[in-house]
Amino acid sequence: MSELDIESWTCPAPLRDSPNIVMGHGGGGALSAELIEHLFLPAFGSAAVAGLGDSAVVTLAGARLAFSTDSYVVKPMFFPGGTIGDLAVNGTVNDLAMSGARPMVLSTAFILEEGTPLTEIRRVAQSMGTAALAAGVTLVTGDTKVVDSGHGDGVFVNTAGIGVIDDGVDIAPENATAGDVVIVSGDIGVHGIAVMSCREGLEFGTEVSSDSAPLNGLVAAMLASGGKIHTLRDPTRGGVSATLNEIAKAAHVGVSIDERSLPIPDAVRDACGVLGLDALFVANEGKLIAFVPAEDADRILNAMRAHPLGTGATAIGRCVTEHPGMVVAQTAFGATRVVDLPLGEQLPRIC
Repeated sequence: MSELDIESWTCPAPLRDSPNIVMGHGGGGALSAELIEHLFLPAFGSAAVAGLGDSAVVTLAGARLAFSTDSYVVKPMFFPGGTIGDLAVNGTVNDLAMSGARPMVLSTAFILEEGTPLTEIRRVAQSMGTAALAAGVTLVTGDTKVVDSGHGDGVFVNTAGIGVIDDGVDIAPENATAGDVVIVSGDIGVHGIAVMSCREGLEFGTEVSSDSAPLNGLVAAMLASGGKIHTLRDPTRGGVSATLNEIAKAAHVGVSIDERSLPIPDAVRDACGVLGLDALFVANEGKLIAFVPAEDADRILNAMRAHPLGTGATAIGRCVTEHPGMVVAQTAFGATRVVDLPLGEQLPRIC
């Protein structure tokens, strides 16, 4: 769509993304981008500064800080490999890490539906504490609200975080450059299929567990390698497709990937076949995509593969001068197809 008709348009049920005042994009497909561009930014006026990163980079008292916020409404709250609680912590930690920041502190806010068992709320809270310890961040402030029965869905969680960016680190979507190698840190599509299988009671021969994990340690290892990193993003809502399209648009470059190199586990591939999904559009919560100069690609890959969360790191394509703003894929049959930005969410309420 070229522009939203604000007067007649209503918010569809699956939509969840909300903007930051200093606005990181956060993923989520074309509809979220349209809302930010045509509704929120004009409404905020000069109070807003737009950006396409997972977090906003601001300078306060001489310090470069990354700031991010996100809300989590995943259903069900408990799924193979995680809960809405650790998902909220890991998601915000990862958004900060994608700007090269060292995540330091998080806020937590809960919207609780009347009648939700305290045992479930405790389980969510405990999973958040465990995830914060694992990520090395501190939960420093928060809020709780209760809504009437039937006006919520158990527990919704919002987290906001602040991280410190070291001198010399400059990582942003617009930094992607023609010639860059595109790297993904491991298997894709796992989180979305894990939640979907749990929600619908589907079985695919083996249990698929969410890949939810804090990526700040992996990013630190990549930076410590000495290799240059132009861009980092975690392909959450909208999956790898949305992330690559957003980077291509932000940097005014083309992206070419090889479908044969995509690390898609058999269980995810089988589930996507049954459900009629494309793994490129399925959400991830413990993976990152990196754009790095070709001369540094091997160094970065080696550093990633030496870290527990990057053992499956794979180069999947390159950044090119052709077709700026577009992503194309070379298929196993030698053909080329355009990989579009998803117009909506194939799997609503995944994160």
